[in-house]
Amino acid sequence: MERKGLGKRINTVRKDRGFTADQLSELCNINATYLRQIEGGAKVPSLPVFITICNALKISPDYLLRDALKDNEVSKIQELTKLWENTSPRQQEIAIAMIRAVLEHRED
Repeated sequence: MERKGLGKRINTVRKDRGFTADQLSELCNINATYLRQIEGGAKVPSLPVFITICNALKISPDYLLRDALKDNEVSKIQELTKLWENTSPRQQEIAIAMIRAVLEHRED
């Protein structure tokens, strides 16, 4: 996992939300020094701490982990969203009909 990217994103979102390191560490029930180590890339948070940070900052895990995540469901959804935004209403109707047809005839 890219520690510096994760820590930098946590730091950026924390500041954007108007939290000091002390305030966020209090919300997450962790030591402020530990939070600063995470933000500096010296430490990687445990899963429970990571989830607590995501909840406290109201940020999705995929945003914080984007350096570590390659091809996943979130990236596929984002790709579909970009494609969807660039289609006409008629093309969207056709795409929906195609998806429904595939789902109705899928092999179980």
